[in-house]
Amino acid sequence: MAKRQSSGKFSQIQPAKGKLGVMIPGMGAVATTFVAGVEAIRRGLAQPIGSLTQMGTIRLGKRTDARSPKIKDFVPLAGLDDLVFTGWDIYTDDMYAAARNAGVLERDLLDKIKPFLESIKPRKAVFDRNYVRKLDGPNVKKGKSKMDLAEQVRDDIREFKKTSGASRFIMIWCGSTEIFLRPTAVHASVKAFEKSLQQNDEDIAPSMIYAYAALSEGVPFANGAPNLTVDIPVMSELSRRNHAPICGKDFKTGQTLVKTILAPGFKARMLGLSGWYSTNILGNRDGEVLDDPDSFKTKEESKLGVLEHILQPQMYPQLYGKIFHKVRINYYPPRGDNKEGWDNIDIFGWLGYPMQIKVDFLCRDSILAAPIVLDLVLFLDLAQRSAELRGIGIQEWLSFYFKSPMTAPGLYPEHDLFIQSMKLKNTLRHLKGEALITHLGLEYYD
Repeated sequence: MAKRQSSGKFSQIQPAKGKLGVMIPGMGAVATTFVAGVEAIRRGLAQPIGSLTQMGTIRLGKRTDARSPKIKDFVPLAGLDDLVFTGWDIYTDDMYAAARNAGVLERDLLDKIKPFLESIKPRKAVFDRNYVRKLDGPNVKKGKSKMDLAEQVRDDIREFKKTSGASRFIMIWCGSTEIFLRPTAVHASVKAFEKSLQQNDEDIAPSMIYAYAALSEGVPFANGAPNLTVDIPVMSELSRRNHAPICGKDFKTGQTLVKTILAPGFKARMLGLSGWYSTNILGNRDGEVLDDPDSFKTKEESKLGVLEHILQPQMYPQLYGKIFHKVRINYYPPRGDNKEGWDNIDIFGWLGYPMQIKVDFLCRDSILAAPIVLDLVLFLDLAQRSAELRGIGIQEWLSFYFKSPMTAPGLYPEHDLFIQSMKLKNTLRHLKGEALITHLGLEYYD
């Protein structure tokens, strides 16, 4: 039903009827924690903690109006019971075996949902060790060209559309970090990209093949790793053409989440920053992959850009013009998925006097990532059902969930978590014709 916008426009959101198919390249720790978590929540075994779509509220109107419905009651999101799953992986383990191997969730919980997890078996993956050198597995597609591999993924998508009983679909990359790639002429247009697929061009990584296949089939795509993947013109072109929304890259989970909370606070108080040293130890598959310098380079680029965008050193050279920012990630198998992020932050205040902050974040990477996956699946589906959002391509309002938000060309990204949260909620208000919240507050004192 059409709702009048505060801007005078109409926005139509189609209802969330039927099943929503979730397709996941990479059935490792993040994917299995997400899928197992959804099933545990559906059975009443757990709560969806960390999920904005499930637990978050949204204020409507004035504070005195006392209107703060849950987000899932305000906009028509798919219900958890409507989600059905498939995925691809280089290993043959079903989701129960993969979850056991990942070691994130306790066996007692996994055993309660074992038949469901065992029913989700991986399709053969598009994989090339030239892009992820630390992994290898037997469950891999063979093809004469990268275009052939893309067509095989498209066939998988069509098969899942026929057999899943779902009417709408989302693809979300939960695979490994690929080696660092820069945009080239290969990525400039659909025509150039398709020609290069036929020619097996080395600038086309496996994640791009999945994104191309999904967007070509009209399936929205989200990227949980820092890979280049959809952050190239060809994918924006496909996204707009086929009304298949795209968003940022690299889930904002541990250390970077902390940075996007603390750095805006320093800037708001005009406290200076001279250095920020970050190191991580983790022992899961992600840690093993990032032990390769070229994969780490991809992650490092994603992590390092956050502070510069938040603090704007060109505007505040006295406070942030000489920041020394260092990021390290070390593979340490005994830690498993329980990552430790340690930060040393050197700040300075009144008259230039130095101070220090130490942060030791003993986090669980996949536990932080799983609710992000859920929210992105549901919000991308909402975007595709929204007349106003589905044809614009990049969904900048979903920056809240990413280390590297996507924006229109030439537009700097917002990394401040609180600005991102405001952008997300104001987008939802806008879609439903509610007044945007400015927090001005003077009207209470007239």
